[in-house]
Amino acid sequence: MTDHPRTILDRIGHTSLIALRNIRPANGARILLKLENENPTGSMKDRMALAMIEAAEADGRLEPGGSVVEYTGGSTGVSLSLVCAVKRYPLDIVTSDAFAQEKRDHMVLLGATLHIVPSDSGRMTEKLTKDMIEQARIIAEAKGSFWTDQMKNRDQIAAYHRMADEIRQQTDGRIDGFVQSVGTAASLRGIAEGLRRHREALRIVAVEPAESAVLSGGPSGAHRIDGIGAGYVVPLWQESIADRIERVSTDEAMAMAFRLAREEGLFAGTSTGANVVAALRLAEQMGPAAVIVTIMCDTGMKYLKTFGARLEASRL
Repeated sequence: MTDHPRTILDRIGHTSLIALRNIRPANGARILLKLENENPTGSMKDRMALAMIEAAEADGRLEPGGSVVEYTGGSTGVSLSLVCAVKRYPLDIVTSDAFAQEKRDHMVLLGATLHIVPSDSGRMTEKLTKDMIEQARIIAEAKGSFWTDQMKNRDQIAAYHRMADEIRQQTDGRIDGFVQSVGTAASLRGIAEGLRRHREALRIVAVEPAESAVLSGGPSGAHRIDGIGAGYVVPLWQESIADRIERVSTDEAMAMAFRLAREEGLFAGTSTGANVVAALRLAEQMGPAAVIVTIMCDTGMKYLKTFGARLEASRL
């Protein structure tokens, strides 16, 4: 008899891994994409949201009848909204008009209470990140809520160790490089650690917005790639994680997201576009036998209004 999921949370993880067929490096190397859009909210953040809540339940930081607060650009907030809806915890989310309206609507529909911090003309900046963090701290203190504090929370790394195990199983261990964009740095760090336990020589590439390339020593700036590029060196980042850091601009990331839709039928967000741009660069450097894995971080359905506005502008 087949085991059936008890709740929607049992459907988190175990996502597919497929090879890009048309967007390929000229040298014939393979790029494999982990389809995290298959998670319940359409995002890889479902993994970390569940891990953070379950760890807090296990050690008593979050008790029955308790509440939760977090700051987020959107996907983490949607994922926490799902987890808290199922587990019946009231949730306060601090977010901003800099991020996709679809994500904010999704959080509200799942029952979260939103607190909107105004942005600088819809752009992601260091000041905005830190303003959101401070607002979340104030709410947590006032309400006595459990603050997941994703930029510092190490509980999420275990979720990405499990994701690394999935990648290893799906590739039979035949993987030469891994590429991932940096938000909190937890996914890059956790997956890299998990993969390197079995192959130390694996090439790891971190991706950040070219407009705010702080990890590679550039100045903090403004960009429009949702979910990555906080504008400062985040606490979970470790220089030893990555062999190199690739800078990808908002325009490059968005153009690749459109190519993935049109040439592969894969409708993803801009962070996925940035991942694929960087994966192509790595594949060209590594040669025709290389197998590179990167992540489809979420579904493009979270960005329909943003993408629609960009398409409309391009027609003018």
